[in-house]
Amino acid sequence: MRLVNSFARYVVVASVLLCVLCVASVNWIGVAGATTAIETAPAFEPVVKRVAELPRMRSLLVSVDGRLRVEQYFHGAAGHRAANLKSASKSIISLLVGIALDRGDIESLDTPIREFFPEYLDDPEKGRITVEDLLTMRAGLETTSNRNYGRWVQSRNWVQHVLTRPLVATPGTEMIYSTGSTHLLSAIITKASGMDTHRFAQRYLAEPMGISVPRWTVDPQGVFFGGNEMSLTPRDMLAIGEMYLNCGRVGTRQIVSEEWVHSSIRTHATRDWRPERTYGYGWWVREVDGHDAFYAWGYGGQFIYVVPGLRLVAVMTSSPDPGEGLRAHRQSLYDLMEEEIVPAVAAGV
Repeated sequence: MRLVNSFARYVVVASVLLCVLCVASVNWIGVAGATTAIETAPAFEPVVKRVAELPRMRSLLVSVDGRLRVEQYFHGAAGHRAANLKSASKSIISLLVGIALDRGDIESLDTPIREFFPEYLDDPEKGRITVEDLLTMRAGLETTSNRNYGRWVQSRNWVQHVLTRPLVATPGTEMIYSTGSTHLLSAIITKASGMDTHRFAQRYLAEPMGISVPRWTVDPQGVFFGGNEMSLTPRDMLAIGEMYLNCGRVGTRQIVSEEWVHSSIRTHATRDWRPERTYGYGWWVREVDGHDAFYAWGYGGQFIYVVPGLRLVAVMTSSPDPGEGLRAHRQSLYDLMEEEIVPAVAAGV
């Protein structure tokens, strides 16, 4: 699969850079889920003023080296209210897969899905799809997103519906964005761990981090929706970004292995029509104002951005509802990171 040169370099450099930064931050102690109000850093006051004019905006949080520099809520939003992550949920599902691998619940990324869903496979080629293929959106199955989404979520068995889609590419090759792939990961976590995805998230993510993961949508068989409709408070979204910035640690506690963090933020797949935006394990990868970054991205404008070289984490939440100005709003948030937040931090906040 073709990779853009800057991201080929990123594969080699980012893990080394992030590792060095993590070693340098061993003494950093994070307080996940804290609610103390903070004063906006002067450099960000013009940014906050402009963001407040975006009618879809709900929150903006920016931390640098573990210190909150911006925490603002807009248009009736509040810090204690959980935000619908939409497809940024995929990054959280990826994190849970990493924890399941660390624990030995899932044996390997090379494990084929025939070990979990033999009853639904109508083609031996589908059985060779691996856990890694699902994480990287390279399952080869027809997408269940976009125009096919409604038919999928109205089906009587979401897992079966995904697995009976036709193969439109050889597994492990072409990136085909599909929420069905991450839903299969949720079903795999459930089968492999012996507990539903919400209980797994509570026990091995929320409780160790001191954050809250509310219950979310389940499919007709009771499998928690993998890749959509999860919700977190903006502070808890920030805590996850900071945990990844610190190589899977909160304080001195390892939530997910350092190796998993490094693997997750490397380029594993790309789409020919948007080669500047590549995909890791549930995280998007790109350069922002010349700095390597990775981020969780959800419909409507839900973001967790991490820029390791600047020790920067930014969270943005927005109205998740369809409506006027959706695409323009999303572009405004891209511009916000590229033209204002990252340059301000690079200049020294």
